[in-house]
Amino acid sequence: MNSDYDVIIIGAGCTGYGAALYSGRFELKTLIIGEVKGGTIIQTNDVANYPGFKQIDGFELATKLEQHALDYSSVSQKEGKVIKLEKIEDLFKVYLENGENFTSKTVILATGTEWKQLGVPGEKEYTGKGIHYCALCDGGFYKNKKIVVVGGGDSAVKESNLLSTYGSEVIVLVRKDVLKGEPVNVSRALKNPKIKFMYNVEVKEIYGDGKKANKCKLYDNKENTTQDFNFDGMFIEIGHNALSDLAKQLGVQIDSRGEVIIDRHGFTNVEGFFAAGDVVDTNFKQAITGVAEGVTASYNAYEYIEKKFKN
Repeated sequence: MNSDYDVIIIGAGCTGYGAALYSGRFELKTLIIGEVKGGTIIQTNDVANYPGFKQIDGFELATKLEQHALDYSSVSQKEGKVIKLEKIEDLFKVYLENGENFTSKTVILATGTEWKQLGVPGEKEYTGKGIHYCALCDGGFYKNKKIVVVGGGDSAVKESNLLSTYGSEVIVLVRKDVLKGEPVNVSRALKNPKIKFMYNVEVKEIYGDGKKANKCKLYDNKENTTQDFNFDGMFIEIGHNALSDLAKQLGVQIDSRGEVIIDRHGFTNVEGFFAAGDVVDTNFKQAITGVAEGVTASYNAYEYIEKKFKN
């Protein structure tokens, strides 16, 4: 059976474009498939931690990466949702929601994650406009400002410690009456004079002036009362879900967090199937590390194809 492509990259974010850039350089026939061009970074108005750009809009950064990848004649792109993966002998078959399907010698999964959201009115409207999900990405824009963190788990505790280096004060809104973070992180946060905790409270609605969020409605589930609470920036830290369902269809090994297990070369346990970026089991997840992992996966996909199909 002949393949349509050498590489199919599932995911059109920074990681996917980084992978495509290098598969293009290796002159591999490559198809990028993604539901949303640019991925989650396009929801970030200002990126200040990507090398080469002191400050850049997330959409602009993703567009530059896309344009660079597509500058290679062997790279093409299709918008769509992949709903099914199969491995037939040495090839992969990729099925799209619109009925199309393609075969490839290798697949690089770069689907990333989706942030767990509160699901309250105003959250979607103000995402990237006062409402954020990544402290390292956006915390620097709230220097000497009042920052709110929503969550009571380890990610919320760690991010509150980081955000305290930027903000004048950090208030952590905890739904229950206890923190569930790692003891060392909790201890550090409790000792930090800039960080304060409010327990048994839930955000029920987020308000703003149409341009930026600046207030939320808090419900006290112990006192059964509500109050308005002002802030300069809110970081929602209630976890994330790795978008790894496609990998599971192939029997790819997944860890307890639902993340794809890879080695340092981007290999999974399924021959010819690679993964990179936020969907994998690495601890540090940033646009730049995702791009690097995508590049690594492409290089090793190239090496795999050379050995598997050209000898």
